[in-house]
Amino acid sequence: MAEVTGSIEQASPRSGWQRFWDRGGWWRAFLFAVLYIAVYLGVGLLVGLLRDGADDGDVLESSGAVFFDLLLPILVMGLLLVAFVATTGWRREVFGPQPVAGRPWMWGAVVLVLVPVVLHVAATDWSSYDVTVVLTVFALGLCIGFAEEVLTRGVAVTMLRRAGYGEKAVMVLSSLLFGLLHATNLVSGQQVVAVALTVVYAFGFGTMMYLSMRVTGSIVPAILLHAATDPTTILATGGVDAHGANAGSDALNAFAGTFSILFVAVAVLAIFLVSGRTGKPAAAPTTS
Repeated sequence: MAEVTGSIEQASPRSGWQRFWDRGGWWRAFLFAVLYIAVYLGVGLLVGLLRDGADDGDVLESSGAVFFDLLLPILVMGLLLVAFVATTGWRREVFGPQPVAGRPWMWGAVVLVLVPVVLHVAATDWSSYDVTVVLTVFALGLCIGFAEEVLTRGVAVTMLRRAGYGEKAVMVLSSLLFGLLHATNLVSGQQVVAVALTVVYAFGFGTMMYLSMRVTGSIVPAILLHAATDPTTILATGGVDAHGANAGSDALNAFAGTFSILFVAVAVLAIFLVSGRTGKPAAAPTTS
């Protein structure tokens, strides 16, 4: 009888790159965000130089302006994030089921985000836009929702959980990181007060996204909620972070704007209500 020989297949050792990010922690999450912003601004600058002032003026006047000035840089960042998740082997941790179950009250965050989306849809003056502009703006929203959620509710949350942080700290730190990302609006010339208010709003909205991810058990609904928020806001107000010539109903836009305050209020309340902790992932073998 022939002798059967073989060996037990073991997992490949983690590379130095993977081990560095596997350790997680708040400073690695913030470092990664800084690198993300640096690359994003660099891509935007490069696109601007290549276009050499093309489509100056209202960015919503043409689908080309929306694509090159707004969509292309964030699309590149989304693809780079996918590559990062692939190199770290975190696909399941980022896109798989949440390891901590949500609570029924967290559904309130989903409702709070959906209401202003509906209001902005009703407020929009759809006849003032070319259909290609509308479609490109919604594609932009999908890219923003994917990139920003994978960065903050995906990669950053994974790093914080891997360091053993409790879910309260995970929520606060990832939402704070999301808020600080919007401080880069200073680069575009916005006033300090306006940027500060945007950062506070973004902290509240980021918390709504974290709660949505927890209660639905997946990052995907958070991506879709985020993807619906930005384009409907842009089209309803006629501009990016400002009201433009194509702004729709002032009353409905103002009503939708009041939900920004509710986001922050619920975010503060959530700090006292959120609990739970995930165990640190088992260490990967270092030898084969």
